[in-house]
Amino acid sequence: MLTNEILEEIYQYREAQAKSFNYDVSAMFKDLRARQAQSGKPSVSLPPKQPVAPPSSSGVR
Repeated sequence: MLTNEILEEIYQYREAQAKSFNYDVSAMFKDLRARQAQSGKPSVSLPPKQPVAPPSSSGVR
């Protein structure tokens, strides 16, 4: 089986990050948002997309 050293390193980093936040996704995102704000780099915040209604199934073609 082939191994990809880059992916293995990413997996190890991801696991270490998750473990440092006790696998709490909310805490991870809170930290990421804080880091983003501290970076001073511009970011884009888009409004959520509106759901699209599925086509009606009235049988009309």
